[in-house]
Order: sequence, then structure tokens, then C-alpha cells
Amino acid sequence: MLQKVSGYILAHGLCQPTDKILAAVSGGIDSAVLCEVLHQLKYEFAVAHCNFGLRAEDAEADQLFAKKLAKKYDVPFFTENFDTRAFAAQEKLSIQMAARTLRYAWFEQVRQQEGYDHIATAHHSNDLTETILLHLTKGTGIAGLHGIPPKNGHIIRPMLSVTKDDIYGYVTERKLIWREDSSNETTKYQRNKIRHEVIPVLKEINPNLEETMQHTAERVSHAESIVAAYIENLREQSIKEAENAWYVSLVPLQNATGLPVLLHELLRPFNFSYSVVLELVEALDGISGKQFDSPTHTLVKDRDQLVITPRNLSNFGSILINEGDTAVEAGSLYFAIRYVDADKYKLNTKPHVAALDADQLRFPLKLRSWQEGDWFVPLGMNGKKKISDFLIDKKIPANLKDQTLLLISDQSVAWVVNQRLDNRFKVTDKTERVVEISIERIP
Repeated sequence: MLQKVSGYILAHGLCQPTDKILAAVSGGIDSAVLCEVLHQLKYEFAVAHCNFGLRAEDAEADQLFAKKLAKKYDVPFFTENFDTRAFAAQEKLSIQMAARTLRYAWFEQVRQQEGYDHIATAHHSNDLTETILLHLTKGTGIAGLHGIPPKNGHIIRPMLSVTKDDIYGYVTERKLIWREDSSNETTKYQRNKIRHEVIPVLKEINPNLEETMQHTAERVSHAESIVAAYIENLREQSIKEAENAWYVSLVPLQNATGLPVLLHELLRPFNFSYSVVLELVEALDGISGKQFDSPTHTLVKDRDQLVITPRNLSNFGSILINEGDTAVEAGSLYFAIRYVDADKYKLNTKPHVAALDADQLRFPLKLRSWQEGDWFVPLGMNGKKKISDFLIDKKIPANLKDQTLLLISDQSVAWVVNQRLDNRFKVTDKTERVVEISIERIP
């Protein structure tokens, strides 16, 4: 047992002999063995226990047992009580997910405050098998097939190479005691149903199921690294960010094998589900303009590219710019403003910069979203043009149209932000004072 764990720690570079480890201890058999193993391997460790307030007297007994365990090994003890049900209701989470969220957030807080290098959990190979099967049952990408990683940030799992049978053999050998959690036996939880009803059937087919799953998870993890490198290279070729939008060129993807999977991985930072990606792939040969939504972003197919924007970022309302203001913020955009004598000003014609004749402006200026019926006189022209027609002529994708802002002076459009000035407000040889407004990221 000790050789198996120490070999696994070394093979996966989980920690160094001199590292300080915060052991997550529930009081059950797995965490009791984790403490004994860390003690026998001579690691400096502490016991951290969460009382989730879910099992009444049993929870109090678990907490007391964890405290006695820390005293047995003469190590520091940290504990915290949580109102898990209230947190779950507030955050609209399941009880299990709420407990997990509270647990890991608190472990990390203790780790930082007390100066520990790692948080060790007692997950073993049976847990890994259950996790993979659960992910497969619910549907998963490649990331779900590696199960529980040996290391995730500061969290380490030194016992992933051992089975539940190994653990039972070790407690018998070392004459260890632990607290039994009765909730582990009920099949009302999905994981327990897999543990008690599914895995026994699979083990009739493959008695070495846990070992097989561990080897599979390791191979998948290596394959995932290869895929991740390929996706990152593809992301650099195909995705460009500009002005709070992302443009995904479809050209590098034209001859790609497994396009739905590739697109799903590319779009993962924008939270598009695989089912939405499948719909998107079907629409790639269709006309432009079809829109797809994730919880956080909107995507529009626009000819040979996809245009992605954050959702609800166009609803800035009206932002006033008073004379003398040097900066304003509108959503995720930052506008820098400066006032310059015309004879000292070098004209900047970039689209994200508006150089305006101060004497033609009427303060306060207003920043707002464009509306149907808005019009302006585009720079270089004498006739007026509807903003809607201008955006169509510019071939602006639908989701970027919704984000287009206007700079208003009195009732007139002075600037279609980041697109075109109004000819009536341009700097001329008669201009005495210039107001320059440049659009930037929030610093």
C-alpha cells in the first residue's frame, strides 16, 4: 500500500517530501487511511474537516472523530460548520454540489492562510471509475473521460492508484478505526447507484475494472494533452479578438476532420453546448445571419466567419459626457477624452478615434445604442444616410449591430462609434479647438 502510494506520488510529481499538506478528512475509511499513509510516509500534514450540518448527531460525531484523529497524529486541526441547505437554496444548487463548492473554497482559504503547499483528498481508483461512468452516462467530451486528475492546481490525490479492497486490507493490517457514513449505502444518489448496481455487473465482465479504468484514464489524459495543443494552435490561427468581439475564421476549419468536436473545443471558453455546436455545423453551408446563444455569449454566422459577442452588453442606457470630462465608461468600453488647440493637433483618422470640432458640439454629449430611424451624414458625403442602411452596407453582423453606439450632440449623430464620423462635426482648417474621443478597453 505505502509503496503503491509513494510510487504514484513520485510518478505524477504530486508533491515533495518537504511539502506541507492539508488533508481533507471526513472521518470515513478513505480519509482515515489517507492520514495514516501521510503519517507513515513522514509528510508534514494537518487535518481539515467540514461539518455540513446535514446529518444531525452523526455530523457532530464525525467532527469529533476528525479532531481525535488530528490529536492521534499530533497535527494541527481545522474545522468549519456550514449551513449547506441555505447555501444550496440561495445559489440554486443541489445539496451535493453546494457541499462540494463550500468544501473546496474553505480548504483553499485554510491552505493560503496557514501556509500549506497542497490539499490532499482521499479519492481512490474506485472513485475514478464511478466518475468516468457517471460522465459517460450524462454525456461528456474528452475531458470527462480522464475522470479524476491526480493533480488539479493545489489539490492532489495521492491514493488514486489504490482500490477500495486495498484500503480495507490496509485498515485491517494497521487496525485503524473510522466513522461509517450511512448515506454511502443509499442508492438515491446517482454515484451510489452506479457503485452498488452498475459496477458489480461490469466487474462480472472485467474483474480488474478499476485497474483498466485507471489505465484508460491515463491514456485519455495524454490524448487530451495532444488535442489541447492542436486546439490551441488552431485557436491562434482562427480566432481574433477586437473591440469586445471574437471573430472565428472558418477557412482553417474547411477540411478539418471531426468538425463538431473541433468547434466545440474552440468555442468552449464561450460556453456553447455540444448540441448547439451540432446545430451550428449544420448551418455553416446556409445563409449568413443565423444566431446561436450560450448562457454568456451570442454567435452569428457571417459569411466565412463566426462572430461572437458577450450577451447583454449593448444595454448601456445613455451615458452623458459633460464638457471637461476626460473619461467615461460604457459597459466594457472606456472612452478617453482630451481637448486640444487645433494648431497643436495632429489628426488621427483611425476608426476608434473621433476628432471633432469643439465649436460644433453641444454639451452634454450622449452615448447611446443606435435606434431605428437614426441617421447621419457620413464623413466625406453631403447627403444623410440611415444608420441601419450604413450598418448593412458595412456588412456588420447582426450581433455587432446590436452593440453599435452613437455619440449624440444635441439631437444629431456626431459619431457612429468605431465606424464613421459625421461630416458636420469634422475638423477643418477653420477649426480652433478639437475634442478627441478614443475608445479603449477598461484599464
